[in-house]
Amino acid sequence: MKSLRYLLLFLVLLAVGVVGGASWWLNQPLPLAADTVELSIEPGTSPRGVAEGWRQAGVQAPSWALYHWFRWSGESKKIRAGSYEIERGVTPRSLLEKMVRGDQIMATLRLIEGWTFRQVRAELGNAAGLQSTISGLSDEQVMAAMGLPGRPAEGQFFPDTYAYNKGAKDLTVLHRAQRAMQRRLADAWAARSPDLPLRSKSDLLILASIVEKETGAESDRGLVAAVFLNRLRIGMPLQTDPTVIYGMGAAFDGNLRKRDLQTDTPFNTYTRTGLPPTPIAMPGKAALMAAVRPASTKALYFVARGDGTSVFSETLADHNRAVNKYQRGR
Repeated sequence: MKSLRYLLLFLVLLAVGVVGGASWWLNQPLPLAADTVELSIEPGTSPRGVAEGWRQAGVQAPSWALYHWFRWSGESKKIRAGSYEIERGVTPRSLLEKMVRGDQIMATLRLIEGWTFRQVRAELGNAAGLQSTISGLSDEQVMAAMGLPGRPAEGQFFPDTYAYNKGAKDLTVLHRAQRAMQRRLADAWAARSPDLPLRSKSDLLILASIVEKETGAESDRGLVAAVFLNRLRIGMPLQTDPTVIYGMGAAFDGNLRKRDLQTDTPFNTYTRTGLPPTPIAMPGKAALMAAVRPASTKALYFVARGDGTSVFSETLADHNRAVNKYQRGR
């Protein structure tokens, strides 16, 4: 009987020692192979897989110890997928807390107003930590992969700064940018003036893309939109160089010539009336709103002053005088 009591006492002391040792270990810095260690946890990864992933990434602690801590804590099922970075000083306790909070590494990329989809694709391809899934796809295939077959890619994405987890797919960012454009487009369409010569949100997107490319000064944006809307009302060609350049594609060498303005393409707004078939770039919020709430003017013409602003004219005679003054120096 006496030996049994000693055995029980020994087991209790052993248990206390194990618990005390474990508690001490949970609050000690984990040894790392480098100053920072990164791990991307894929959705569906088991707690054992997470523990082994950290060991392989550079946490110099037994994966079984990390695994049993995750399980014993009762929090293992709350570990969130994503990309994580830890530094020297992280403890087993703080490591688990970070993964349960979803305190992930975030990177950002910026899509700029006036960019074409070609430029968007280049930015996605150069973005750090973004997984490329569209590099071998045509624009049409990209849109099909997004569940939007038949829709042109140009102009469909809202220019903004997007944060993403390292290891995220480029399509994930594109989906967010496309949804953002749809929201902005719907808001602008709902706020439109009642007398606009635009039949649909698609028309609005096309016009806003032209306004974006034609505007050098923010103060001119509403006037530029008004000129194009005035032309649409009377069936006058838009005669805007950016659409011609867009239609030329790779053939444009940086110099727009008279023969280019005379060569008919679906995007040549000198040879064809109405809007081109698709947007020519990504318009921002200001261009969208200018297209639905233009300035009040009867102007049909504008010419650049050379300082980023433009001169607006109601008659061709006034326009020609402005061209002579600001373009020809007469």
